[in-house]
Amino acid sequence: MVLDNHMIVMKFGGTSLGNAKTIAEVSVIIKKAFKKRPVVVVSAVTKMTDALVALANNPEDSDVFNRIKNTHSFIIAELKLPPSLLKKEFEELENLISKTKKNKKLDAKTLDHFQSFGELMSAKIVAAQLTKIGVVAKALPAWEIGMITDNTFGNAQPLFVSARMIQKKIRAEKMMPIVTGFIGKTQKGEITTLGRGGSDYSAAIIGAAIGASIIQIWTDVDGIMTADPRIVPQARIVPELAFEEACELAYFGAKVLHPKMILPAMEKNIPVQVLNTFYPQGKGTIIVKTFASRREKSHTVEAFACKKNITIIHLRSPEFFDGNMLMSRIFNLLEKHKIIIDLFAISVVGISFTIDNQDHIDKIIFGLKEMGNVTIRKEKAIICVVGGSVNAAGVSGKIFTALRKARISVEMISQAASGISMTFVVDQKEADLTMNILHKGFKKIFWTDNFLKAVYDKTYKKNK
Repeated sequence: MVLDNHMIVMKFGGTSLGNAKTIAEVSVIIKKAFKKRPVVVVSAVTKMTDALVALANNPEDSDVFNRIKNTHSFIIAELKLPPSLLKKEFEELENLISKTKKNKKLDAKTLDHFQSFGELMSAKIVAAQLTKIGVVAKALPAWEIGMITDNTFGNAQPLFVSARMIQKKIRAEKMMPIVTGFIGKTQKGEITTLGRGGSDYSAAIIGAAIGASIIQIWTDVDGIMTADPRIVPQARIVPELAFEEACELAYFGAKVLHPKMILPAMEKNIPVQVLNTFYPQGKGTIIVKTFASRREKSHTVEAFACKKNITIIHLRSPEFFDGNMLMSRIFNLLEKHKIIIDLFAISVVGISFTIDNQDHIDKIIFGLKEMGNVTIRKEKAIICVVGGSVNAAGVSGKIFTALRKARISVEMISQAASGISMTFVVDQKEADLTMNILHKGFKKIFWTDNFLKAVYDKTYKKNK
């Protein structure tokens, strides 16, 4: 396989590989893209990662193992592939079950080993199906093409050396590579996972390493939506977004892309396209290089995202006049417990921030109480508004006027200096209502408002 910038990466998620029928359809999509020299990245068959986690936690449950084995065996039979295709994987999984029973404990390293079988098995099935329909393909565990990671089991990070190795291995490959997403190996040969959604990350790392012309993420929706359609039934496709906008949406709850997935593609200026496996003729959403390339055609709010199960922590401290030292102590405390802040606000009487990880909250509160008085407000949600006119005069006023009329209280408003996003906090019980109110007023408030169009014309067209 010749390496050049005409190659593409095609990543298929679990819902695209849910059964024999969808795997056959995916194989046809891949075959049609053959001239673009695709490198294919696959997730596990739908729900298999959850099943493998359940098996790891309860290796005595033979029903779970049988369900995993029967699901894959049924797909193989339906596709008329060799019955022994996954014999090796089934035997290795049984050995791992026996070893885990003997050890009587589950650590993060063993859990990653269990989870790896999902991608290993789906890659072999897809490669076999492609070969059957005339495209000679080869299943490749990610570590065989150079996906080398650190030893942070459960959330491993690829090492710098990976890119060079991936490029070399793909260049040498003569058959179409079907690569396992989500997994890698340490330099010691221990299996790791890149975290949930890590197959997107794998695709971006591989795409960046080979200099792909585009990275395609094939899923079960038509593209990135103006809102989560499970919350807002009227949500529609956003045709184009900038990397910065997609990052904001991904981080604050959009389910289509993994937040980390954006970064390797951004660094190499490789566009990402989100497409629907079940409607392959659709155009989906294209994610372009930077917001600067979209600014002139984006004088509206593009989309909304929602992140639930948020906790606000407020610290009122006698040290607030020495704010820098106080913030340093807060950040050191959060770093110690690996807690990430979503929103942060400072006033002359205190500091407020939000977290979504409750694992060490008691220890955090204990540490903060040594600095001052602490109050906690749970069951909150962050609403993120993304688009070209978020910082334009009048936009925030219209958003919050609409919410005031619905008697929805707003806390911790944060507006990005880049001009692409605004975030704020509401009660979780009002989050879905907030999303629907804003989305319903989306066209009325943002598209047809002459005042906002005039602001856009004055701000951007004037400087052309």
